[in-house]
Amino acid sequence: MSDAGTRRARGSLGRGLNALLGDVAQDEREAGDAPSRGGVRMIPVSAIAPHPEQPRRHFDEAALDELAASIAERGVIQPIIVRPHGHDYQIVAGERRWRAAQRARLHEVPVVVREYSDSETLQIALLENIQRQDLNAIEEARAYQRLIDEFGHTQDALARAVHKSRSHVANLLRLLDLPEEVQSRVVSGTLTMGHARAMVGADDPVALADQVADRGLSVRQTEKLASSDKRGGVGTSTRPGSGGARAMGPASGGSADIAALENQLADLLGLKVHISFNEDGRGSITLDYSSLEQLDMVCQRLSGERI
Repeated sequence: MSDAGTRRARGSLGRGLNALLGDVAQDEREAGDAPSRGGVRMIPVSAIAPHPEQPRRHFDEAALDELAASIAERGVIQPIIVRPHGHDYQIVAGERRWRAAQRARLHEVPVVVREYSDSETLQIALLENIQRQDLNAIEEARAYQRLIDEFGHTQDALARAVHKSRSHVANLLRLLDLPEEVQSRVVSGTLTMGHARAMVGADDPVALADQVADRGLSVRQTEKLASSDKRGGVGTSTRPGSGGARAMGPASGGSADIAALENQLADLLGLKVHISFNEDGRGSITLDYSSLEQLDMVCQRLSGERI
């Protein structure tokens, strides 16, 4: 990338990326209200190609089939964002919809055509996937790392751009210190982010991952086992079904189990979570947000709809 392009990319996160992502959302809203607005047009599926550096590498086959069935019945509701590429078009955002449309045997799909540079295209692809939770934890971490390495963005700036806490971004980046074998298990879904985070810094995270898979350990059990491993112990006292994160009362580990639950919810939401509870089983869950955008994101995830 040229020096001018690098400067443009680094300055884009504060204004450009959020604005560009806003443009995408606005085009989609306009397309839903009136297909003739917002530059939405129909183009052949065969004239569209995916971005070669798309951050999302794992597409759930069952979820794609489900989306394809919905598209076959109702069509593509939200247009795919593309840019001119040679004589055809390249996907900026919406590859999953494009793949599902192919499975549904559609000949044309609605698109919004935008003139994006290579730098803008990559950054939008990364952040669009992150904001829509289209990535697993490792893919999300790699996306953050790439935005840091190639475009000079800070963890604080990234957290603001995706409406998540800085600690969430930092925790994800630490997963990249794990061996590739453990990372691949997170990608495949056999390990959660909570399991993987507990293994960071352990002497033998691969062996720990094997134990988690073989014994069906919870995140809380994995944390205990990893702590023992980091101290040089064997961690044989952890058993499936004992000391799990579901235990909330003082007699069952109390604060440690609550902390595990807080971490698991924080992993899902990307925000700090606080849980308080009483002896009679009542309590409250508090979510910390630092902007209206983060509040909007929480409302969307809780309701399953755009607010």
